[in-house]
Amino acid sequence: MTIYLLKRIYEDVADSDGYRVLVDRLWPRGISKERAALDEWRRELAPSAELRTWYGHKPELFDEFAKRYRDELNASGEASKFAAEMASKPTVTLLVGAKEVGISQGAALRDLLSEL
Repeated sequence: MTIYLLKRIYEDVADSDGYRVLVDRLWPRGISKERAALDEWRRELAPSAELRTWYGHKPELFDEFAKRYRDELNASGEASKFAAEMASKPTVTLLVGAKEVGISQGAALRDLLSEL
């Protein structure tokens, strides 16, 4: 079973990160490819521009955002596809540029992937 971790891409790389995947649609400012140390960049796992704009990282909207984001991922099948691809990896770290990872798309995605 794969363990999904979540952290900001601005944090230092750790051996415990395992397989590192950026799940933002846009490349984070000020991060070089070398510093990012990514194994993959999966833009298709990011929320739509419309949903991201609606949400605006307002904590009071997170629960509704997470629901709508989950609906997007289920409709596209991308989360299930990703989970199947990651099944052989013991640890996968989802990386986001958001300042507050606990209310980011990464948190919602981690929760969904952990259920699949």
